[in-house]
Amino acid sequence: MSERRLSGIYAILPAGLETDELLTKAEAALQGGVRILQFRDKKSGYHRALKRAKALRALTRTYGCSFIVNDSLQMAQESEADGVHLGRDDLINLTRLRVEAGHDLLVGVTCRADAALAKHVLAEGADYVSFGAVWATATKPEVPAIGLPRLAKARQMFPDANICAIGGINSGNIAMVKAAGADCAAVISGLFAADDIVSEAQKLVAIWDQA
Repeated sequence: MSERRLSGIYAILPAGLETDELLTKAEAALQGGVRILQFRDKKSGYHRALKRAKALRALTRTYGCSFIVNDSLQMAQESEADGVHLGRDDLINLTRLRVEAGHDLLVGVTCRADAALAKHVLAEGADYVSFGAVWATATKPEVPAIGLPRLAKARQMFPDANICAIGGINSGNIAMVKAAGADCAAVISGLFAADDIVSEAQKLVAIWDQA
């Protein structure tokens, strides 16, 4: 089981990959030193997605990596994931979720730029909150960029919160994300679009650790 507080590079696997490619890219990230990995799959159908989640859970255990499932509490539980990440549209009563899931499961919530939502879910027991997009991103072009100043403001508003930054983060700007106060930095294309995922992961981890 991971520690309650997440830190460092938070790799989110791209959606829409075939299983072989999914596992290959995941292992490359883990070989490069990534220790938080999120899986999201809204199109495969539950049983196929669960099978993929279980394969990723086995892989992440081998590398001592925290494994987070996006959106589905049931899939997180059935795959023995370390946590579940909920978007604004997936949010249910966190107090009730804690009763259903127990207190071992990490719960993260997407807050984008909504400080009121962050305050609410942290009070209800969320383990971490994500803010972003820090910069515009092709992965979710509909999400407006909040910029580094608002990320730093979130850190000031929630000094004790476990904060994850997301959106347009790559090796060229990740040091600024840490400097703004983020505990971890979520990367998707900033890692998985690289020709050499192992090397890019190593680079991201090294920059973060030295920042």
